[in-house]
Amino acid sequence: MKKIVIAMGATLALVTAASAADLPRRQPVPVYPQAAPIGKMPIGKSPIGKAPIGKAPGPVAARY
Repeated sequence: MKKIVIAMGATLALVTAASAADLPRRQPVPVYPQAAPIGKMPIGKSPIGKAPIGKAPGPVAARY
């Protein structure tokens, strides 16, 4: 009987510790040094990727 009570107590302690570890906790709000610039990124305005430099040529047709 004593072994059963000890085993049940250990099981209850394990389940309690595991459930306490899963509780959500509030995270602190991140502090940014300045406001993020909205709409200032030049996405798509640079010539990168606009020319066929370094890209594979079209399909090669065999000539007989």
